[in-house]
Amino acid sequence: MHSYRRDLAMLRDRNFTLLLVARTISVLGAAFAPVALAFGVLALPGATARTLSVVLTAEALPMVVFMLVGGVIADRLPRHRVMMIAESLNALAFLALAAMMLIGWTPLPALAAAAAFSGVSTAILFPALTGIVPDVVEADRLQTANALLGLGTNISRVAGLVMGGMTVVLIGAGWALVVSGLMFALAAVLVTALRLRPVPPAAEAVQAAKTSLADGVRSVFADLRGGWREFVSRQWLWVVVAQFSLLVLAMQAAHGVLGPLVAKEQMGGAAAWSAVLAGEAVGMLAGILVTLRLRPSRPILVATLMTLPTALPYLLIGISAPLWTVVLGAVVMGICFDVFGVLWNTTMQREVPPEALSRVSSYDALGSLMFGPIGLMLAGPAAILVGARSALLGCAALILLASLAALLFPGVRGLRAPDPATEAQAPVEAV
Repeated sequence: MHSYRRDLAMLRDRNFTLLLVARTISVLGAAFAPVALAFGVLALPGATARTLSVVLTAEALPMVVFMLVGGVIADRLPRHRVMMIAESLNALAFLALAAMMLIGWTPLPALAAAAAFSGVSTAILFPALTGIVPDVVEADRLQTANALLGLGTNISRVAGLVMGGMTVVLIGAGWALVVSGLMFALAAVLVTALRLRPVPPAAEAVQAAKTSLADGVRSVFADLRGGWREFVSRQWLWVVVAQFSLLVLAMQAAHGVLGPLVAKEQMGGAAAWSAVLAGEAVGMLAGILVTLRLRPSRPILVATLMTLPTALPYLLIGISAPLWTVVLGAVVMGICFDVFGVLWNTTMQREVPPEALSRVSSYDALGSLMFGPIGLMLAGPAAILVGARSALLGCAALILLASLAALLFPGVRGLRAPDPATEAQAPVEAV
């Protein structure tokens, strides 16, 4: 039997608590950043939407380009050191942006360069985050650890969006960016304090250490090939990542453009869309309580089934349902995505060898997110061509079809979780 008391007992583990607090503070800083950066850039003399687009693109492109390299780095080096470097880079990036805005020296190339550093840090950080959890907790506590980390993340995201906007209004975007940078710096300090057992390096990394500098690029590609072999050798893994590439395409179009457009024109404006987002946030918090109790024998099957109801708010908006039903649909979406996320991360951490986990998670992130910009680009023309509500129905249909298609694969339906009675391993030892 699992109990909330036993789950919360994990907080007595020094390493896990340090990781939880560091991650929660880092996400709070990241939630501050978009509001502060957007309003800070748009407030600059002569700034336009194009100026903001350049800065945000400069941040987004390195994140995509360096994601796979981030996976290689996190599998070669101690992951808590990699996280410390990434958090420190983020702190430097946002403190540099803050300094430029506070002193009034804001050339666009300098703003873009600082934003690019933030993108690189995210690419380095994300693969290490997935890989470090098995380094911190025992195998039979992975799902609980992921759920508690998700709880801290969700609280920080909601609080950060509110507090970030208030900070911009009260003391200005530049100082809000200072707060964000200091949060990243604090997260870096906390991660540095982790004391973890060494993880055996991948064979590719051992070989890379013996090569000359001239062979460095080839060694990186060798590591990427090794990670790719691990990725494609598991049907459930590549199928669900392919599914999510289509889900993210549809959700970027619906959440980023079509939903706000319908809310503005037909549902009462920003207040209506804010209610939908608030419903999603409530669902994300409630979903963590579900995942602390849920222990399915077929985790990927359950996780994939959870993606079907995520089409609900788009379907309801598309058929002109009352706002309160759309909000309830958003609550369901938030719960389902949290359940999916915890089951997905836990299964990857159990099934993928530790020495390849960060590289595999980088392929997961890249594959899942790569079509998102296409969704944003297609949303506007689709709204003009068929209407925003009809386009939202199309997004809902794409989510449903992609999820049902994933369920056709035996690897998705058949993967079983290990028996809890035999899963427990020796406790993670500090060094």
